[in-house]
Amino acid sequence: MTLSTGDQAIVVDRHANRTATVKLNRPQVKNALDNATRQALAAAFTTLAADRDIRAIVLTGGPEVFAAGADINEFVDETPVGLMRKREERHWQTIARVPQPLIAAVNGYALGGGMELAMSCDIIIAGEGAKFGQPEVRIGIIPGAGGTQRLPRAVGKYNAMRMILTGDLISAPEALAMGLVSRLVPDADVESEALSLAARIAALPPLAVQAAKQAILMSENLPLEAGLYLERRSFEGLFASADKREGMQAFLQKRPPKFTGD
Repeated sequence: MTLSTGDQAIVVDRHANRTATVKLNRPQVKNALDNATRQALAAAFTTLAADRDIRAIVLTGGPEVFAAGADINEFVDETPVGLMRKREERHWQTIARVPQPLIAAVNGYALGGGMELAMSCDIIIAGEGAKFGQPEVRIGIIPGAGGTQRLPRAVGKYNAMRMILTGDLISAPEALAMGLVSRLVPDADVESEALSLAARIAALPPLAVQAAKQAILMSENLPLEAGLYLERRSFEGLFASADKREGMQAFLQKRPPKFTGD
């Protein structure tokens, strides 16, 4: 059973296995990320973040293109003051901070803001024909939604410099070799593989899954000792959960666990 809601910019599906799909829905403009789309994404993820029945989320653009970047029509006459007033970083932060694991299912082009959107996710499943790039320099700007920050952390300084300073696109196999994507699959299998992975994660105890995600993300900018401390506190805190007791008892009793999220 799938429950669906949609609007002009995106479609959100809630599935019976405690997963959800958020799909960009502007194929006529290659899923360009205009302001309305960014607002719709932020609203959708705000709702999903508060939904205890949703334990993993897949973000996709469909079989032809993930997202070809920002809608340049909105930027041609934009001013610094206009950008500051819009504070569009709020929308991106809402996506990146969703507590559930977020899986990007990437087919076709993920360029500019589209690539930054994929990098806001926790796992990237890419089709063999996917293309990635940060081509902003070619139109006189730079990445503005995390590209100069997330990309070096994912692929290292020198690969990031080459991509951002040239605006060149890279193939999916090259992205895999760099460490930009988690897994490469045939183009036709991208969404199904992402949904399968989401279902596997959703079947696990959600408090432990979300604590693991938080520990990884929060420690990215911390010294090792501080990261280890954060990990230890999260590890200890999970010993108060009902799911910890259920998981260990089920293991010892050789039966399937029943996790409630408590």
